[in-house]
Amino acid sequence: MFRSPSSSKAPPRPPGPAPSRAVRGAAALAALTTAASLAVPAAGAAAKPRPWQPEKRPVATGYGGAVSTVDPYATRTALDVLRRGGNAMDAAVAAGATLGVTEPYVAAIGGGGYLTYYDARTRRVHALDGRETAPRRMGEDAFLDPATGEPLPFDQAVTSGLGVGVPGTLAQWDLALRRFGSRDLGRLLRPAIAVAERGFVVDREFHDQTALNADRFRDIVPTRELFLPDGRVPAVGSVFRNPDLAATYRELAERGTDWFYEGRLGREIVRTVTDPPIDPDASRNVRPGLMTTRDLDAYRALLRRPTRVTYRGMDVYGMPPSSSGGTTVGEALNIMGAFRLDERDPADALHHYLEASKLAYADRGRYLGDADKVDVPVAELLSRGYARERACLIDPDRAAEAPVAPGSPDGDYRPCAPAGAPARPLAAEGPQTTHLVVADKWGNVASYTLSIEQFGGSGITVPGRGFLLNNQLTDFSFRPPPPGAAPDPNLPGPGKRPRSSMSPTIVLDDGRPRLALGTPGGSTIITTVLQILLNRIDLGMDLPAALAAPRATQRNTPQVFAEQAFLDRYGPALAARGHRLAAFPGPPAGVIGAATALEVLRPGLVQAVAEPARRGGGSAMVVRPAGR
Repeated sequence: MFRSPSSSKAPPRPPGPAPSRAVRGAAALAALTTAASLAVPAAGAAAKPRPWQPEKRPVATGYGGAVSTVDPYATRTALDVLRRGGNAMDAAVAAGATLGVTEPYVAAIGGGGYLTYYDARTRRVHALDGRETAPRRMGEDAFLDPATGEPLPFDQAVTSGLGVGVPGTLAQWDLALRRFGSRDLGRLLRPAIAVAERGFVVDREFHDQTALNADRFRDIVPTRELFLPDGRVPAVGSVFRNPDLAATYRELAERGTDWFYEGRLGREIVRTVTDPPIDPDASRNVRPGLMTTRDLDAYRALLRRPTRVTYRGMDVYGMPPSSSGGTTVGEALNIMGAFRLDERDPADALHHYLEASKLAYADRGRYLGDADKVDVPVAELLSRGYARERACLIDPDRAAEAPVAPGSPDGDYRPCAPAGAPARPLAAEGPQTTHLVVADKWGNVASYTLSIEQFGGSGITVPGRGFLLNNQLTDFSFRPPPPGAAPDPNLPGPGKRPRSSMSPTIVLDDGRPRLALGTPGGSTIITTVLQILLNRIDLGMDLPAALAAPRATQRNTPQVFAEQAFLDRYGPALAARGHRLAAFPGPPAGVIGAATALEVLRPGLVQAVAEPARRGGGSAMVVRPAGR
């Protein structure tokens, strides 16, 4: 039985109104020059010592704060912030900035993300939306080839200015720190600047992600110059430095985020999007985008009300639209909650998990989009009545043929109501994202998913600035529905945020944090979060086992895709119930997700957990390890 952790008083915040972006940036400049263990080398310093290479450990248990990310440099950054008195939001932002250096193909200030945050002072969970937006000139037909009227080939949309959304990461950090932080952005950028200047040791994951992108990186001049030094993929064990990004972070610290959204850097971004810096000898068709400086100036990160459902007596909070994560995770949990799942029969529990996922994904495709632009029936999708109506369709002994049709979340619920319109096909969604979790000594908890979409995003680097731009607008549907069909809530539109599956999740037990988790993986994010919750809550696994367990994903497709270990362990039993299973094709092949999570084991004692093996494993650390 889960017991509630307690929290002490949260750290004080500066009194009075929050300072402006520019004032905070100026105040931060002085912080950059102070001595610190991660002090930045002076410009033009002579020899650069080989950077420290931290060890990856997937599990850490202890006191005073805990962190889990995919990268040991980012985890160490967050831990140092906690040790110096920063809170969980400060540490999450600092870790995100460091991931922009060491994981530049999945996290960058050229992208966006979603963050859920438990504020120990108010005992409330908040949702911060930093999702990218479409330019004002983008219409429903933006991804149709004007010459043919057919959707553009996906690779042409990915590597293009057309797929670049207005970045939200910096505005999200600005909002997060004003509302919940205790440190200014400039001070929190300092560790990332140090890593960018000194460099980091290239691991297998960075090497392989670069190699995966090498062909398109070679066609884009500033990207080739930055990520293919001397024309080659950086070798494992070599040192990779990014002085351009260090300089960009320095200037952000001095000028504030207005420099990005209203100033020179914004103009450089727009110029890069509308006139991509392609090698004149390249044959690649890289289409220009529609972004203007007005689009950047108009961008706002938003504080939203999180989704909430109760599962096995605990409150599960998630991200509301424009993400589909909170609603789809929540609906599936509500459906699963209608059944008694026994840890002694994991195949039966997994059968119900797969069937609940199937039903929830049918509704996701029909109803989910940017709720600021289209009507999304969030309350009804998460209602118990609707969950009972959908759960009635699950046969405990036989899998339903997929795709199943969506339901009708209209408030009029009855047992086993007939399904509605045909299901919409699963749209493409880049799986290359990253997630981190942080808890501090006051009981605050951050669960943060950030992304630039594909590995390498659009492939387009802003010249001289050291960061890639996203291709998140490819999460929109490319083709409008035919006449007479149900409307598609995820078509492109001016200022619209494309649908996402990002699912930064926080679970409260008796009103106090118990779990925080999330993962990359595109549309498999939702099922990975669901399966970890199933493993931990229903199947009785501890959190490290719940993350390490083999995974399967059912997204209302004819086949259940699974990791090989899952097929070996559960394939025969699930196939006997009619599930059609196949190896997950990736990318990366055979691996679903790369989760990070934490659990409050008892008041003050937190366990941080990362992947032991997937995508090279992650990094978990605590301020004071237990037993010392």
